[in-house]
Amino acid sequence: MQFKIIVPKNIHLVVPLVKKMAKESISDALLLERFQEMVTQNYECVGVFKDEVLVGVAGMWFCTRHYSGRSVEIDHVFIEMSLRNQGIGSQLLTWIENYTASKGYETIELNTYIENEKSHDFYDRKNYKKLGYHFLKSL
Repeated sequence: MQFKIIVPKNIHLVVPLVKKMAKESISDALLLERFQEMVTQNYECVGVFKDEVLVGVAGMWFCTRHYSGRSVEIDHVFIEMSLRNQGIGSQLLTWIENYTASKGYETIELNTYIENEKSHDFYDRKNYKKLGYHFLKSL
């Protein structure tokens, strides 16, 4: 596996993978529009490549927060189903932790869906602490 940042001009590559994990039906065009805007807002995306084929992604939002300092929020982590439970998620998380630290950031945050108990167990094993709930209201 190879991990590398997906440059903004290639952000369209993530759309098919992120679409697989979307909770609601979002068109490819809308996802692409959102990702094209995201890359202008302190967002980066790391791709997981197997034999030059994109098989996983994780978004990273870089910011400074009053309670955690210079922080990255991991977003939309996805690994193709056929490649899960092979340690790729652990490798990806280690890569993100090292990359984030190399940029001078102090903390990593993330959200997972309430019903995604496998992810909760995964992050628990990786020493991430549960701090609260993430709420969303559409306007």
